[in-house]
Amino acid sequence: MSKLYDLKVLIENKIKADGLDAMAIKGKIGLRSGRTLALISPTTPDDPDSLAKLRLAVKEVLNIEA
Repeated sequence: MSKLYDLKVLIENKIKADGLDAMAIKGKIGLRSGRTLALISPTTPDDPDSLAKLRLAVKEVLNIEA
């Protein structure tokens, strides 16, 4: 699996555990990272730039280190 996919799973688990609005949170993260989470699959190749942007967006929106 890719690191991008692992991060997507982390985001989804956090949303579920905290009972957050999944569409709103994923939308905010997508806008900040420039990456649509729905398009990330286990075979999505890792891109260091995309991964860094996604990690930063997760930090800003969910306030967790990824």
